[in-house]
Order: sequence, then structure tokens, then C-alpha cells
Amino acid sequence: MTETIRPPVAEETGSAAPRGRLQLIRWSDFSLVPVILVLMVIGFIVSPVFLTSSNLISVVQQSSELSLLVLGQALILICGRMDLSLESTIGIAPVIAMWLVLPSEGGRFAGLDLLPVWMAIPACLLVGVAIGAVNGFLMLKLRVNGFIATLGMLTMLRGLHIGITEGKSITDVPESFRYLGKTDWLGAPAAVWICLALFAIGGAALAWLRHGRSLYAIGGNPEAARAAGIRVDRVTWIVLAVGGLLAAFAGILYTGHYGSVAATQGNGWIFQVFAAAVIGGISLKGGRGTLFGALTGVLTLQLVVNVMTLGGVPALWNQFLNGAIIIVALVISRFASGEKQD
Repeated sequence: MTETIRPPVAEETGSAAPRGRLQLIRWSDFSLVPVILVLMVIGFIVSPVFLTSSNLISVVQQSSELSLLVLGQALILICGRMDLSLESTIGIAPVIAMWLVLPSEGGRFAGLDLLPVWMAIPACLLVGVAIGAVNGFLMLKLRVNGFIATLGMLTMLRGLHIGITEGKSITDVPESFRYLGKTDWLGAPAAVWICLALFAIGGAALAWLRHGRSLYAIGGNPEAARAAGIRVDRVTWIVLAVGGLLAAFAGILYTGHYGSVAATQGNGWIFQVFAAAVIGGISLKGGRGTLFGALTGVLTLQLVVNVMTLGGVPALWNQFLNGAIIIVALVISRFASGEKQD
């Protein structure tokens, strides 16, 4: 019975690979590589500073935190869901960790230093998992619309962030947070190596592990996936929790990089996350895309911003650019795939 059901599931996911195996990287995922090369040429023309090691390292360092959010969102989108609250998780998870471990500071955390300082990172990661799990409960058990549920979670967490910090930045962060954000490994920031490793692990899991491949089946046709014996709700719940975990870890790297938890940490990042995912080939309808493509989407966005900055374009135009990129990418994807409009 299992053998007769599996082929339709593979067909629904749109995978051209043989049954039981998906591709780690497809040729279409290299579509942004020429764009990246063109941007690098333009960057050099705009400013000779562009190709200096310090500037390129700065670009990849700034890409590392955003890319972890894109990694989490890509997994969720492939599974046929979305999570808008990731941009709040990157801020609130470190804040709650500080709230639990820091000694009293001006009365702001009076009486709330409940955990030893070494628990800061585990506490931060657990907060991220908890947020993702709550999102899963709202979507899968209460059957709340995912867009509305995570939009409400985004707003609530942002308010909690402002309420706990009283709108101020937290500058006294534990050394454990600072280490990963400031340390260099083999001449490059540790955050960059960690990010690349996580993308490699995630891509390999999607390509070769049964549970990873099941995300494509769930995103392509959840009913067929359920008929094939995949525990759709359980897998989706785990993916949402992993997304929250990655967002919290991005918060650790970002906090360590800048040495503080800003009151606006993560604000507006969700636009960049979706822009990077969409131009990287991740389908908003689920069941299609690879993490390599998503990673090239992040690099493309960051290079565009860097070139604009070196060219003297005000940063106020970045949000307009992100929105324009999303629209253009969606239009191109629509006609390239031949999908019918809903």
C-alpha cells in the first residue's frame, strides 16, 4: 500500500529527482549568481572600497544574522506555512534571557536575576523554541489562520520587548553572548562559519533525510502526505519550533556583534526575510525551493544595500527597494513557473 501512494506525493512536490531522493542544489538555484557578480562589478565602479576585505567581511557578517531568519522562514515556507513573528523573536528572546540572568540594574531587573549567567544562551534558545511552539499550537490545534496568528504574535512580542526594556537598549550583556558575535575563525567572523554550517546541515537534511524530504510533500499536498503516512501536524509543529530556535540564535549573534540588545532589534526585518526567500526561489505556496537558493537571495539583498550605501543612497530607501524586489521576484516566478493565478 505504501509503494502505491508514494509516487503521487513526489509528483505533488514538483521534484524532478528520483523517488526517495531530492536534490541538494538545482541548476535554477544558480540564477542569482550572475546577478551577484554584476553587483560586485557595479560596487567596484561605484567605490573602490567595495572589494576591500574589510567591506566584504562586513557584508557577510551582516548577512549572517539575517540569513538565519531566512533559513528558518525558508523551512517554514517549504512546509506550506509562514511565520511573521521571527522578526520579533530575534529581539525578545535575548531580552528575556537578559531579564532572567542579569543582576539588578537601576531597578529595571530588580529581583529577577533568577538564573546563573551561564544560562543566558540556553534560556534565549528555549524562548525561541517556545514562541515557535505557541505559533504551532495556534495554527495546528486552534486552526487559526497562520498569517493572522503570527502577525498577532509579532505585535505582542514587540510590545513585550518595549515593555520589559522600557524602550531602552540593554548594554550589559554576558560574555557568552559577545563571544560568537565578536570572534573570528580562520580570518572570518565565527557567525559566518556557523551560518554556513547550519545552511549545509539544513540543505542536506532536506535532500537526504526522510523527515527533511517530507517538508516538500507537506508543502506540495498535505492531504497526499498524510495519506502516505507522514505525520503532517507533528512535522509542521517541529519546523515552526526550529524556526523560532534559529531566530533566537540570530538574536544571540546580533547581540554579540553589536554588544547590546537594541530596543528596536529586528524591526522591519520580515520584509528582508521574505524578499530574500522569494528571490532565492522559495515558493510562497509551499513545496518548492532549496536553502542554497535562499542563501543566494540573502547575499543579493545585502550586496544591493551595500552598493547603495557606498553610492550615497540614503538608507531610508532600503524598505522601498525590498518591497520592489519582492514584487519583481513574484512576477518573474509567476510567469517562469506557468502557475495559474488564484
